[in-house]
Amino acid sequence: MAAKGRVLMVVMDGLGDRAVPEFSARTPLQKARTPNLDWFARNGSSGIMDVIAPGVRPGSDTAHLALLGYDPYEVYAGRGPFEAAGIGLVGKKGDVAFRCNFATVDEGMNVIDRRAGRIAEPETDELLEALQSLEFSGVEAIVAKGTEHRAALILRGQGLSPEVSDVDPHELGPVWESKPLAPEAEFTAMTVNRFVRRSHEILDGHPVNEARRAEGKPPANILLPRGAGAFPDIVPFPQRTGMSAACVAGVGMIRGICKVCGLDVLELPDCCTGGLSTDMERKAEIALEALEEHDFVMLNVKAADISGHDSLPDQKVEVIERIDRMFALIRERLPEDVVMALTADHSTPVSVGDHSGDPVPLTIHSRHVVRDGTEGYDEASCAKGRLGRIRGKDLMPILMDLANRSEKFGA
Repeated sequence: MAAKGRVLMVVMDGLGDRAVPEFSARTPLQKARTPNLDWFARNGSSGIMDVIAPGVRPGSDTAHLALLGYDPYEVYAGRGPFEAAGIGLVGKKGDVAFRCNFATVDEGMNVIDRRAGRIAEPETDELLEALQSLEFSGVEAIVAKGTEHRAALILRGQGLSPEVSDVDPHELGPVWESKPLAPEAEFTAMTVNRFVRRSHEILDGHPVNEARRAEGKPPANILLPRGAGAFPDIVPFPQRTGMSAACVAGVGMIRGICKVCGLDVLELPDCCTGGLSTDMERKAEIALEALEEHDFVMLNVKAADISGHDSLPDQKVEVIERIDRMFALIRERLPEDVVMALTADHSTPVSVGDHSGDPVPLTIHSRHVVRDGTEGYDEASCAKGRLGRIRGKDLMPILMDLANRSEKFGA
């Protein structure tokens, strides 16, 4: 049996796009100067990938589950658990998790600022401390801070269901009441509403908010949950694949997905963020270093997605060219036994300003992969490659086989 290789998956978040008229009907990836991405395409096998299924618009959460080899239709139970895990609040089977905002409400429980003036730590630390150890009819409420005005809530107890509506109205106006979306969720909805009311009672007169009012700032006097989801009963990635695994990502939700799936989520320096200013080369260095201790590493780079959401085609071209410079470093330092996938979790066309169902480009590079004559790394060039058109959940078995880690099916 040939020696087992290692696997590096580089996910260029939101990379795919559609034709941009001002680029002579080219995509930002086609317009950008990408000598290093193109080198990997010329020296690899390429194709395009429907991360979920043809025409299905992936969320970043469902997409990353698919890229890790899971069927998102089987294991996805809402965004809340992954957001919670991304800030270190990892639950267990039966828990129901929510994303939350600190918000400002008036005396009539009308939301007048959904982000409470973008309140942040250390003030949020004190407010969350006041919300610890709350219990409602045997259900424990566990809260943890996110970035700025964000937080996470886990409800833990018997008889809970994620089939409840949001309390956060997503706009200014009256606070919504959580409603059961299924008969078995009536108790959960009641518990959510009790928690929200209690959060307002505790926070409204908190010293932090009294000080904010004195300074003319909006008080963070309520916590509004949304996006309920049950923590999935996921077979850990190392157990499924036999590979030790790590994640290099600055985005909390991606980190949370990887935590729930059993990957080691590496702590990153302040220069490595989920934003436009992230140090891509440093993230690549960390990913390559992680391969010294792990069989599999996922590296997520977010910036192209931001430009797509903001509908900035020229900025997206600039981001792609920065990504290409990151691949110059990878090209120079990639160990010989590593099988690498260059792909995206979804397309974020600048003409749409959101995720789309367009397939994403894919190139796989290794010493032994068949070179298929693909000339460049972009949506159209990769479509001509020998990998054809695959689904996201098919990628991991292909990579494992190329790394000599797949199990024989049959005698």
